[in-house]
Amino acid sequence: MPLVDLELFINTNQELDPLVNMALIHHQFETIHPFYDGNGRTGRIINILYLVLSDLLDAPILYLSRYINQTKSTYYAELQNVRNNGDWEAWILYMLQGLSITAKHTTALIERIHNLLLDQKQHIRARHKFYSQDLINNIFHHPYTKVAFLEKDLKVSRATATRYLDALSEDGVLTKHKLGRENYYINFRLIDLLFNMPELKDE
Repeated sequence: MPLVDLELFINTNQELDPLVNMALIHHQFETIHPFYDGNGRTGRIINILYLVLSDLLDAPILYLSRYINQTKSTYYAELQNVRNNGDWEAWILYMLQGLSITAKHTTALIERIHNLLLDQKQHIRARHKFYSQDLINNIFHHPYTKVAFLEKDLKVSRATATRYLDALSEDGVLTKHKLGRENYYINFRLIDLLFNMPELKDE
């Protein structure tokens, strides 16, 4: 299937379930292999964007990269099994299982982030007069924050932003790191959640 035909398929209403279509689209894209490098990453991005296009997701937050990397031998075997034997059923079931496992994992991660946000919100509100929802948003929207980010988000002076961030660092909410002439403030508990979630498991 040429890439132009795949593009037409993606943008045409199909009778099949969108989840099945996603599995078909992924296989065809990886088989076409249109780029010298980055086909796997691009194919996984297309997966999630297709689910958004199909109104199954409001935002692109369900990435299959971790599942595919953890089951790489099965992934390549099922890709090739379709090419050799036309066994679409096994391939589709593999992809659907990946979506199910990843959805559960993502939901658990979002719940943990939400609980952390509430915990830090209560902590900052109780201990610091400069608490605001914009401040909470800032330390959760960025993997790290810095004075310039807080200046912009809270519309405060550089000195005020520095005072707020230093206070949160001294209080143990953030950790302060100096890189060159710039100070960075990391919400280390959020980073820990993002990088140290348990392995994906089918339950």
